[in-house]
Amino acid sequence: MQECAIRVENLTKIYKLYDRPKDRLKEALGLSRKKTLSRDYYALRDVSFDVKKGETVGIIGTNGSGKSTTLKIITGVLNPSGGQITVNGRISALLELGAGFNMEYTGIENVYLNGTMIGFSKEEIDRKLPDILEFADIGDFVHQPVKTYSSGMFVRLAFAVAINIDPEILIVDEALSVGDVFFQTKCYHKFEEFKKMGKTILFVSHDLSSISKYCDRVILLNKGEKLTEGAPKDMVDLYKKLLVNQLDLKNLKPVEPSASGADADKRDAAAAPKEPAGEGQDLSAQSSMWEPAFAKNPNINEYGDRKAQIVGFNILNGEGKSSNLLEKGSECTIQMRVLFHEQINEPIYAFTVTDLKGTDITGTNSMFEKIPVKPRKAGEVQEISFTQKMDMQGGEYMLSLGCTGYEGDSFVVHHRLYEVCSLTIVSEKNTVGFYDANSVVRLLND
Repeated sequence: MQECAIRVENLTKIYKLYDRPKDRLKEALGLSRKKTLSRDYYALRDVSFDVKKGETVGIIGTNGSGKSTTLKIITGVLNPSGGQITVNGRISALLELGAGFNMEYTGIENVYLNGTMIGFSKEEIDRKLPDILEFADIGDFVHQPVKTYSSGMFVRLAFAVAINIDPEILIVDEALSVGDVFFQTKCYHKFEEFKKMGKTILFVSHDLSSISKYCDRVILLNKGEKLTEGAPKDMVDLYKKLLVNQLDLKNLKPVEPSASGADADKRDAAAAPKEPAGEGQDLSAQSSMWEPAFAKNPNINEYGDRKAQIVGFNILNGEGKSSNLLEKGSECTIQMRVLFHEQINEPIYAFTVTDLKGTDITGTNSMFEKIPVKPRKAGEVQEISFTQKMDMQGGEYMLSLGCTGYEGDSFVVHHRLYEVCSLTIVSEKNTVGFYDANSVVRLLND
């Protein structure tokens, strides 16, 4: 059985909130006639999970869900109001970078200060110092007081100290994107190096691509409570629904880490409410245009308020034929048909292409493209097409479609078909990354 690196049991964190600052003083001095002038706010409520040794676990959730609070309690920055934390291994935490720095000390002096606080001897820090300075790459400024540093130099040194102490457990809170683009690259390389070394990693991020790429398992929090945990793709799908208030919290069931994305999609599709087509609408007109000749995903993950409904879609190749098999560099058209059940003043039509892990590769919508759209009344139908050249690398992808919009300042999803079908790009030449830059190569001295 895999040994546990971090065990969180019934973790609770309560803050006392007061309507007026003087109420806090009155209560502290016992001057109030009431038993309490405060009300309890649960930043975390009975959260439990395990992180196995060598596992990479992500925590996602909306703002205020308790992600950073959880990490701070695990690292000892905050004390819990209830519950128990068990940590088996030396932790390095990338939370509030540089929080332990003395602004009057030089960079070198702060390296030794932080190393001592973590528990290293002077001799151990001496051995690690060259790696720390090389990683930070701030030159002679390391001998100057950190109060003279730019914000970029400050976080570079703080990150270098935290990442180079050879921890057994690495805890990261949105700290991988610090400094300029070159330093960010070094940070991600170090992160990947830690994974390959079998280190235990627990991290919080709003970057869903990083969550999908690095994590073995993901925990979903909301308003201080753990909703569920499972495979990264499943959790990212649920999180996207949570963001647009389309997640059925009452009927949410645990998702095992081994569950496939198809299983999760099937579960969500079964739970999604279905809307009938508009009465009196002839949706069969030109039906061949809206019924693809290729297979749809039998377990489409669909959700939304159904004020508008995607009732047909297709992919046309360069010859105008229905096909989800496209040659790299060829032109294709993605089209969809939307039926409106209620009036929507400014609908937004969108498509997204993802890889098989759910990472967004490309996509656009009518708002990004600055396409003027007309208000649509109940019973009306809108047909939309997106035509583009497909320069993605050869491989397998998934297509998602959506009709969204805004109600006041709130973003709403009317209907989203997530991973409605597969998309295969056939290529005779693949280059680096997701896209081909179509470089023209010339040997100038021949």
